[in-house]
Amino acid sequence: MTTSETERIVQAEENYKKDPLYIPLTELEQSAFCQTENNLITKPLKEELQSTWINWQKIPESYQNLDANELDRRILKSKAVLGKDLVVLGHHYQRDEVIKYADITGDSYLLSLEASRQNAPYVVFCGVHFMAETADILTSSDQTVILPNMAAGCSMADMAKTNDVNDAWDDIQTITTAVTPVTYMNSTASIKSLCGENNGVVCTSSNAQAVFEWAFNQNEKIFFLPDEHLGRNTGRKLGIPESQMVVWNPFKPMGGLTKEEILSAKILLWKGHCSVHTRFNITQINNAREKFPDVTVLVHPECTNEVVNAANLNGSTEFIIDTVNNSKPGSIFAIGTEINLVNRLANNNPDKQIFCLDSMVCPCATMYRVHPAYLCWVLDSIIEGKPTNIINVDEKTSNFAKLSVNRMLEIK
Repeated sequence: MTTSETERIVQAEENYKKDPLYIPLTELEQSAFCQTENNLITKPLKEELQSTWINWQKIPESYQNLDANELDRRILKSKAVLGKDLVVLGHHYQRDEVIKYADITGDSYLLSLEASRQNAPYVVFCGVHFMAETADILTSSDQTVILPNMAAGCSMADMAKTNDVNDAWDDIQTITTAVTPVTYMNSTASIKSLCGENNGVVCTSSNAQAVFEWAFNQNEKIFFLPDEHLGRNTGRKLGIPESQMVVWNPFKPMGGLTKEEILSAKILLWKGHCSVHTRFNITQINNAREKFPDVTVLVHPECTNEVVNAANLNGSTEFIIDTVNNSKPGSIFAIGTEINLVNRLANNNPDKQIFCLDSMVCPCATMYRVHPAYLCWVLDSIIEGKPTNIINVDEKTSNFAKLSVNRMLEIK
């Protein structure tokens, strides 16, 4: 870890001590595994726990000392024993040592949808908490969804706490009711439920524009959360000027906005962001183009608006994958998204030059919490008849959250 990264963590920790609402702990941990060399080799869990200050879920020590070969043998054996009773889902941002065990890979929405199509009684979701929640919402009542590491959260989702969002919604309603709540898939079940209960909807990074158009047909305003950058980038695609998009800061009265600002805005953007995608900047893009004049800069719409505007292309995780895989041999891509995915694209496309915009190698810290030892542990628990880390969204929350997801599915 570089001096600047260490200083950022120390400062963030001090801010957190002063005000626990200042920044989520999951955001503080983003730099824990940053390194200058592209060498994200998985170590025995005990070594990873000792090499960083972050706090992962505790599991039996016997699992913490298993090396890669022993974990591989045990996980493959467990999968063979469970057979069709098990489906393992792996998000694209997972480390290679985990993704190789996935029966299905994809982004958060695709995997949750795939979960609903499976008949297996056990669904192990190698991703983060909000993804497993969505899978539980969409699967049948006789299926069990399991998250290998319950500490695998999402810093963006953590930036929109339920009480804060409920308070914001109530405040907005005192000024105008002509607003539709829209939440990104990267949010908790309770936020999806709030949208479902209030005639709102969920969106993904691939269908955000279509969902926004639908929402504007319902009301004159959108309250979008939890990622201000995806919201702003989508608004700009629809031709909405910056002056009609305002940021709602949950730590200030009325979001830090005046009544006039709320009434004149088309989009109210929750103050939240992705700790991975906000690392990318214009300097990195300029450096890539200086080194490779023919490079295509391809970024995710969770990046800042200036980065999206400067890039050649922007789109969802699946868009990024399809664009690279379907490009001509010899193509050069500088990609602004999570490093595990970028590395996998490079390995799967040896006839192309593919690299990450950020020279500092920083995996998604919360995704990185799913170590193979956790997968081994939860599979053993299923075989022993005592499944652990079960995700169970309560019925009322689940029903309203599913309503908001189903509204999205109906949008063409």
